[in-house]
Amino acid sequence: MDPAVAANSDRLRVVALEASQVRDVVEAGRALQAILTQLEEAREILTDADDADLRAMAREEITELEGQVEGATDRLRLKLLPRDPYEGRPLMLEIRAGTGGDEAALFAGDLLRMYQRYAESHGLRFEVVSTSPITVGGGSGKTLVGLKEVVAGVSGDEAYALLRFEAGVHRVQRVPATESQGRIHTSAATVAVLPEPEEVELKIDPKDLRIDTMRAGGPGGQSVNTTDSAVRIVHEPTGLIVICQDEKSQHKNRDKAMRVMRARLLERQQAEAHAEQSAARRAMVGSGDRSERIRTYNYPQNRLTDHRIGLTLYKLDQIVEGSLQGLVDALTAEHEAKLLQEQGLA
Repeated sequence: MDPAVAANSDRLRVVALEASQVRDVVEAGRALQAILTQLEEAREILTDADDADLRAMAREEITELEGQVEGATDRLRLKLLPRDPYEGRPLMLEIRAGTGGDEAALFAGDLLRMYQRYAESHGLRFEVVSTSPITVGGGSGKTLVGLKEVVAGVSGDEAYALLRFEAGVHRVQRVPATESQGRIHTSAATVAVLPEPEEVELKIDPKDLRIDTMRAGGPGGQSVNTTDSAVRIVHEPTGLIVICQDEKSQHKNRDKAMRVMRARLLERQQAEAHAEQSAARRAMVGSGDRSERIRTYNYPQNRLTDHRIGLTLYKLDQIVEGSLQGLVDALTAEHEAKLLQEQGLA
């Protein structure tokens, strides 16, 4: 894309978001004012009316309206909060097997399915961009497929708002499929949520990239492609490496690899820029750091615990099937409450 066109497109997006926020604030303010006007009129009736029934109706209306004032005021306060700069952006969702060997790889696959079902239930587009599968021998002799790493692209107006709190270490406690003695193991997987950068937001010098092609491999290392369709991109200044091999087309793999590389470079750039603001970030619902343990999935107790807000839910079976909304709502409410305090609006 031409740099001038990209710059105009980026500015148009920013202006549209600002206009939308102003419009939302105005509408919330008008809604509150309408309730306050009705409340004042009801109080005048209560004071001036001679009819007892009319005064009784006014009392009931006042009680109802006073309750509405609190809710409308809270909505206005939330609309006054500054918008997250990544709101409305598509993102890259990275899931990597952590400690726990084969069981961690199987858990990474479970997380991928959970997020895919959750995203699709909200009308988001979920596209697996890159996978690194491994074969795992099941306890019953079955061959299972786990994931060392998977990257998915998620897009839609609510993508970032619904998934932004998922970054961190996810710990699982259960009897692995590979365990013959019935013992509970603890494993982990890491999740990263990487907003995709705008065209003009991140400049990458082509000279900094080394792009190699190779044959794609499947689970267990077997070759699944007889042509050099897999693409590996190395960003030499940072050492970041992205490999994409899921597509049969080298061109498509290269495009996907560049999307992932751009998202990872933006994350690195943002982390460096905000390194001195760690105290402020800790005041929010988690810093999003991949080293931070955010959640425990305990299968024997059907329990999920989010350690950032101390929330425990005994419906893990539903959550891993994609019913994440209650958890997301609780995290969002906590995040908004902290922002209101920081902005002096609480």
